[in-house]
Amino acid sequence: MQKISIRFFDDREVRAVWDEQNAKWLFSVLDIVALLTDQDDYTKTRNYWKYLKAKLKKENSQVVSATTQLKFLAPDGKKRLADMLDYTGIIALGKEFPGKKANRFIDWFTFSDESIDGKSKTKAYALFESSFINNIEVGTTKGLQQIHGYLFGGLYDFAGQIRQKNISKGGFLFAVSRFLGETLRQIEAIPETTFDEIVNKYVEMNIAHPFMEGNGRSTRIWLDLILKKRLKKCVDWSKISKRDYMNAMMLSPTQSSVLKTLLENALTTKIYDREMFMKGIDYSYYYEEND
Repeated sequence: MQKISIRFFDDREVRAVWDEQNAKWLFSVLDIVALLTDQDDYTKTRNYWKYLKAKLKKENSQVVSATTQLKFLAPDGKKRLADMLDYTGIIALGKEFPGKKANRFIDWFTFSDESIDGKSKTKAYALFESSFINNIEVGTTKGLQQIHGYLFGGLYDFAGQIRQKNISKGGFLFAVSRFLGETLRQIEAIPETTFDEIVNKYVEMNIAHPFMEGNGRSTRIWLDLILKKRLKKCVDWSKISKRDYMNAMMLSPTQSSVLKTLLENALTTKIYDREMFMKGIDYSYYYEEND
């Protein structure tokens, strides 16, 4: 099975496939061309790349010689052969496009994997095939600490540790640190027998925000583990846009029905699907990116 990753630049997907033999990511050329030309039409994007590829070939550009073809999902839902480039090839391709956007893309592309989020995301990918995932306590504070410690161990000195300070975001004050221990015990006691109860528990844990950083990324995995255990389902996060998710989470302390509808419409039974898990991680980390 292909290991697929999705990154996001200006709300556009940049898909990648893991090349096991050479131990590196290969990125979709058409995805890069589409975002650098602001093109939504697949046919026009493909024709532009065909023209640029011919031009680069005449110039004996290494970009063309470095291209690999793999079967990749096309807009019609079928897998078709598509051009792919590795990390170095994508940077070289980006330089073929003039303007500030191309420069900004190259800066983003070269930085993203070396950031704390980039390193944490790599750990999150590994969680699916790790035996550790089977030892996480489901629905408890300890289980959430285990997830946070796994994702951010070695990246934050507070990985897996309940915060001792008050924090707020956008003017919203999360649970007061002084009473956080009792708050978390109350959240643990919330039942998990129905979808409504599980989402209520998720909302309360988000309000608690037990860590200094990395709450959303950890808690979404925590939520999926509860759904898998109790309902044999998980969330297909790729069906939920960043804007819709952020809006629903802002409303959730007083109007959780919006979030419940959003999540319920995105439920899937593909709980053991590797690609579903990886895609979920991609979207989860994307939700946390600053606009």
